[in-house]
Amino acid sequence: MRLPKIEFRRPQMLATLLLLLFAAQCLWVIHRQYLSEVDYQYARCGRELWEKPSPLAGYLTSCGNLADGTFAYRAAGLPLTLERILVGQPSSASPWEMRHLVRNVLLLLRLPFIFFGIWLGGGLWWVSRRLYGNEGGFVALALYCFSPAMVRACVYPNNEILASWGMYGILYTSIGLAHAMQGPTKKWRPRMVLLATALGLTAMAHVAAAIWGLLLALAFMLYLAEKRRPQVLPVLALAGVGGFFILLASYTFNLDAFSYIFQSADALMWISWAGSQHMFADVSNAGMTIAAVSALVLYVFHRRSRYFGNTTPLMVAALLFCLETTEVRTEPWIWALPFLLTFIGGVFADVLESRQRRLFLWMTGAILATQAVLSAVSLPLLVR
Repeated sequence: MRLPKIEFRRPQMLATLLLLLFAAQCLWVIHRQYLSEVDYQYARCGRELWEKPSPLAGYLTSCGNLADGTFAYRAAGLPLTLERILVGQPSSASPWEMRHLVRNVLLLLRLPFIFFGIWLGGGLWWVSRRLYGNEGGFVALALYCFSPAMVRACVYPNNEILASWGMYGILYTSIGLAHAMQGPTKKWRPRMVLLATALGLTAMAHVAAAIWGLLLALAFMLYLAEKRRPQVLPVLALAGVGGFFILLASYTFNLDAFSYIFQSADALMWISWAGSQHMFADVSNAGMTIAAVSALVLYVFHRRSRYFGNTTPLMVAALLFCLETTEVRTEPWIWALPFLLTFIGGVFADVLESRQRRLFLWMTGAILATQAVLSAVSLPLLVR
């Protein structure tokens, strides 16, 4: 697989500007936050997972219940571990003590989550732009960058932004792999490695997200692979084994610690609209809600919008919006948002090519401007 040629022209500059605005919102919120007990728990557990030889020791001392996965803990603890090594602090120094010795401990705790939020936004723009062109890509990215829900997911330690990044990667990597399977085998391997990595890291965040991602990948690959359908299961099996290996590695290959994941009921889910209702009822998401309703109406009545590229993210978003875990607290609607924004970008790109382009251009601009204003106004509410 050839690496894509890197270009940095006007579309890339505008996308970078939007992502910088997203990062600026996150940093504004973080600058007004204080180190909390939850931060302390994530930092201490993450450091123990990196620095102690046995993750079981970290699990039993400060991590409490790791039912929701190790990814967020490791992400929160890694910058502090590196900082401790660089400044020469003893391993016994706790994050609470480090706050007096290291500047910006709170920022270090949150930097990994901002990083994955920016990465997810960049992936959303890249996928949407390849599918729908510049206009669809920028509509999706602008709504993402001015989404208070996504900003909130990046300004405190949590597994939701990591699972959202992972699920988006699983779906579109698997679709790319299905297309690559029409060609020579050498083009499959890099995508198989990417898919295995996405599965493993997603499972590190939430096992339920990885399971749903694998099932959706199976469905879409069987649909797209055509003559290669008999090979889909072996390919996904290999990717699943690779993902399982990454998940096991996150527990330092300690089977005793790894066994806790099967006692957590993380993968048990049921139908509930509570999370999505809360999201769409929030006034700060009014622009996104209007865009989603408009896109759904246009999808039904504008025949050109009903094709695989638009239907896929709509189906995935609809599924994830109605899921909820039984015991472990998760927010699957956060996982669904990138797919919803991809769908919105696709439909808006279609209607912007219609005869009513000027009308829809004004409508799109008004929606994006409204959401940007609401996002700016809601930032103080995200400080906790």
